[in-house]
Amino acid sequence: MPHTDIQIPPWLEPFSAKIKAFAHLARLDRPIGTWLLLLPGWWAIALAQTRMRWDLFILFAIGAIVMRGAGCVINDLWDHKMDAKVARTKGRPLPSGRVSRREAYTFLACLLLIGFSILMSLSYTAIQIGVISLVFIVVYPLMKRFTWWPQLFLGLTFNFGALMGTAAVKDYVTTNAWWLYAAGIFWTLGYDTIYAHQDKEDDALVGIKSTARLFGEQSKQRVARFYLSMMALMVFAAPTPWMILPVAHFAWQVYAWDMNDPASSLKFFKSNRDAGLLILLVLLVFS
Repeated sequence: MPHTDIQIPPWLEPFSAKIKAFAHLARLDRPIGTWLLLLPGWWAIALAQTRMRWDLFILFAIGAIVMRGAGCVINDLWDHKMDAKVARTKGRPLPSGRVSRREAYTFLACLLLIGFSILMSLSYTAIQIGVISLVFIVVYPLMKRFTWWPQLFLGLTFNFGALMGTAAVKDYVTTNAWWLYAAGIFWTLGYDTIYAHQDKEDDALVGIKSTARLFGEQSKQRVARFYLSMMALMVFAAPTPWMILPVAHFAWQVYAWDMNDPASSLKFFKSNRDAGLLILLVLLVFS
């Protein structure tokens, strides 16, 4: 399909078919999910630090790659039968048979072991939060079967980095970290509603619930409200007029997004990496 996000980037070309399959299983070819998982943690580190903690920035980056990969494997293990019925996902390694379930479980164990090793290098409070987040990572893929709001549960799951980042610096969770966490939840509601519009027709056929299907033609207005709520909460965490930069980016997203064009949905979903980096820049330079 022309709007599929499955690809083989140049760096993957030299590797065997099996390694490519594992890379696809962990979404290593599509780093946008890693960015969206990582950025709330980087925001929190930037806001909490009194000196530049490059060690934490690097550890969180590695951890985001590994744990996003683990989350994708868990998601595909839950959903491989459904994925086989959706145009955008039927070519993924499990529904296409390029990776067996046994191989996927082994790969998942390796990723979790690496993630555990990174977690153990953080503060005690950060470790506690990381362990709690694992419950959300495992349960999240089931939400689309039972609620019209799986994007909300993804927000709860994907933004634990905002709490862990602060705890890694201070060994406790500040009020500002909770503002960041809440802001991240609304951010996720916005960008994942956009993302879900790629699959709304296939999702309706197989019974997958989403905010894209729930909101329908009201999706632009709802996404705009989510982004406004996000930035209002972000200003509580870091009150600076320079937050107008990401506000302008979100306004552009909502204005230019064509919710009935899967390629447009993918494009503006991916643009949230740049929005998140703008927020990071503001926090590093102006907060």
